[in-house]
Amino acid sequence: MTPEAPALTCETVAANLHHSLLDPALPNGQVVVALEMVKRYGPAAVIVRACDVDLAVRTLQGSPVRVGAIVGYPHGFANTSVKIYEARDLLRRGAREIGTVVGASKLLSREFQHVQTELNQLSEACRIESATLTVYWDSALLTTELQIIACTCCERAEVGAVAAASLADLPLLRKHLPDETVVQLTGVNTFEEVLNLQTPGTTRFLTTSTSQILDSCKQRLAPPPTAP
Repeated sequence: MTPEAPALTCETVAANLHHSLLDPALPNGQVVVALEMVKRYGPAAVIVRACDVDLAVRTLQGSPVRVGAIVGYPHGFANTSVKIYEARDLLRRGAREIGTVVGASKLLSREFQHVQTELNQLSEACRIESATLTVYWDSALLTTELQIIACTCCERAEVGAVAAASLADLPLLRKHLPDETVVQLTGVNTFEEVLNLQTPGTTRFLTTSTSQILDSCKQRLAPPPTAP
C-alpha cells in the first residue's frame, strides 16, 4: 500500500532539497555567502567540495542542515582504500551526507564483486556515523544491463540514495531500486520542476537554486489575502 503523501508545504519541499556547492571555481568568500543562505533557507543538506567540509561544518553549527561531500568526485577513479579513507575522514570532520562515484570502468570490465565490496564498506562506514550514502555513476557510459546490476549492488549494500544522471534515468532507477531507496535528481532549478517531479519519500533534488525554489514556493503556497 502506497503511503499517503504528506501535505505540500515549503518545509516538505525544503526537506527534499540538497544545495550544491561543487563548482570548482567558487572562492571561499562565495562559499561562505552561500552557506549563510543555506542556513536561512534550511534545505535538508548542503553538498560541498571535500576541501570545504570544515568551513561548512563551522558555518552551519547549530543548524539542522546536514553537510555532505562526494568521495571520488567526479569520476570515481580512486581505488577502494583511498575512497574508504576519504569517506572516514569526511565523517570525522562532520559530514553526514556522503556521496561516492562508482567508476564506470569497473562496471564495463564486469568487476561486479569489486563494486559490491566497495559499496558495502562505504555503506558500513556511513551507518556507524548515522550518515547517508548516495551513489553516483555516469549512465551515459553504461548499458541498461550494467545500470541494473549497479542498482542491485546498491540494494545489497543498503545505500540510502542513488543519483540519477538525467531525467531519462529516473524510470530505470525507480523500477530496479527498493522503494525505501531515495532517488536523487540533479539540475532542478524551479519550483514547478520540483512539483512535477516530486514523488514523496522517494525523490530528492540536488540544486544550485535553493533560494529561488523556496521563494517561489512561499509565493505559491501563501494563504490568500483576507477580505476587508
